[in-house]
Amino acid sequence: MKRTMRGALMPLVIIAAVAGCATEPRPRTSPDLLAAAAVDPARNLDLMREQGERFAHVPFLAGNRVELLIDGPATFNALAAAIRSARTRIDMESYEFDESAGWVFADLLLAAKRRGVEVNLIYDAWGANDTRSALFDQMRQGGVKVLEYNPLRPNARVPIKVNARDHRKLLCVDGKIAITGGVNISRVYWNTLEHAAADPNDKAWRDTDVRIEGPVVAQFEHYFMETWQQQKGPVLADAPPAPPAIPGGMTVQAIDGAPDDGQPLIYRTLLAAIALSQTSVHLTTGFFVPTPDLMQALEGAARRGIDVQVIVPGRSTSDAAVAIGRSEYGRLLQSGVKLHEFQRRILHAKTAVIDGAWSAIGSSNLDWRSTVWNNEIDAIILDVEFGKKMEKLFKADLASSKTVEISAWQHRSLGKRIQELKAQLFERLL
Repeated sequence: MKRTMRGALMPLVIIAAVAGCATEPRPRTSPDLLAAAAVDPARNLDLMREQGERFAHVPFLAGNRVELLIDGPATFNALAAAIRSARTRIDMESYEFDESAGWVFADLLLAAKRRGVEVNLIYDAWGANDTRSALFDQMRQGGVKVLEYNPLRPNARVPIKVNARDHRKLLCVDGKIAITGGVNISRVYWNTLEHAAADPNDKAWRDTDVRIEGPVVAQFEHYFMETWQQQKGPVLADAPPAPPAIPGGMTVQAIDGAPDDGQPLIYRTLLAAIALSQTSVHLTTGFFVPTPDLMQALEGAARRGIDVQVIVPGRSTSDAAVAIGRSEYGRLLQSGVKLHEFQRRILHAKTAVIDGAWSAIGSSNLDWRSTVWNNEIDAIILDVEFGKKMEKLFKADLASSKTVEISAWQHRSLGKRIQELKAQLFERLL
């Protein structure tokens, strides 16, 4: 996600900060739940499942085929193939929809519409602020239903909410295929390591998505329809029916990250899974600005002897976000949490694998914005074989990372310390 401050919109950010800061949601992890896990550690995965279903009010569904998509090019290819295969309906949602990659996908969506496919697109007003209206106008003229999430100007449809953003990346095709993760419709995924430009948006990016077939696709469709209706888009036909289970498929749940009465579901689910962990917590995030409860969860797991490791960006589109994350290193390192800064590329992936069997891939970062403000979506996969793939990916990212040593962190320069203090003033908005 782009975190570069657009000069014309800076006053809106200042207004949002003056209007009031976000307060941290309380996860309310039950002591009885933790006691049950301590008594019967073998049930920890069942308990994670039960908590996920209790929070989201939607079940985990068996019989799904899940393909791990590593990096932007693999996701772009999967998105394009799915759109070309569409026969009845395409629902697409993207935080960014820039003019470089955007025209490519606009052509694909328009071609689908000409084949008689119903095509619906949601893009975020902030994320696509730099995209000229001509791109969206052409799609509308071609019959694509295009909905701008939370317009930044007065409009007759929805009130302006400066901090509310649709950070999701989602494609649903014919009710049979869902693709989700961290990949935006953005030119950054065509960049290579050879790019040496100072602008982080011109460097190579590292990301992760999943392609899913099976009954859980209906849950992703439901969340798309819910957002469309909340934004008062034009009436859509009912979503396609859920496809049948695939024999031998994986158990998956789609989980909505939209804040709900101060209890955003992805955040609550992740904290419960960390609390229930028995062996390992391996997290990868594009933005690391942890809330106090997340800090406590990570520290508590590490002190229980859990292998807690977090891969965070070594460089980013937001220097302030990196600085805030670094300001928290001391407590985490002292508790036994291992931190690794990803090198060479811009890290944008948002994944988790806990105890090698509970995996999450989606759009939500480990920061205040994803926790409190953003509309997010994740796929939660309960499967040991898929967990092995996630662990392999985590180790590959570790090989491209630099481990943070507590002695080096304690001796960082005065300039870096001052930068961290300044950045902390805005941590709840980044």
